Amino acid sequence: MLNEHLDQSAYLYGQAPGIVEGQERRPWRGRAGKTLRRWLELDEDEFYATFYCASVTRCYPGRAPSGRGDRTPTPRERELCSFWRDWEVKLLRPRLIVPVGGLAIRALLGIPGLAGCIGRTHELDGVTVVPLPHPSGASGWLNAPANRELTMQAAALVRAELARLSGQQPALD
Repeated sequence: MLNEHLDQSAYLYGQAPGIVEGQERRPWRGRAGKTLRRWLELDEDEFYATFYCASVTRCYPGRAPSGRGDRTPTPRERELCSFWRDWEVKLLRPRLIVPVGGLAIRALLGIPGLAGCIGRTHELDGVTVVPLPHPSGASGWLNAPANRELTMQAAALVRAELARLSGQQPALD
């Protein structure tokens, strides 16, 4: 129900539900979700109270043919689900949007590649956007130390923006 999301100030936009999310019927429940919550320094209750979680596609796409990670949704699958994001953002009016992973970043901001956008804030229709890489073990992007540093910078930007939105001063690292 929409009423339970009225206090959420942030919109988290991922690629697609994973198999664990389908089984538990809640977003970001698997290993990637645990990693994401660790980056953001939020426990489960804080995470779900803060973020309305959505994704480029709304159904689990199945395993990748290679067996490594989940299958990337096809352009047609992405197109069929795109109206959900537009409606949700219009209804929820988030003050922070966090696209997670290259597919979500491209869908929202049109930016190809992670290195050019991770660790920076962006603006979309007056809303602050802070992209994060996907926390999946299937992504090799996080293997480079420079990319892990950009990820930590991006997570710090998200935490600072959340603190600003809640009227709290961000903790100094």
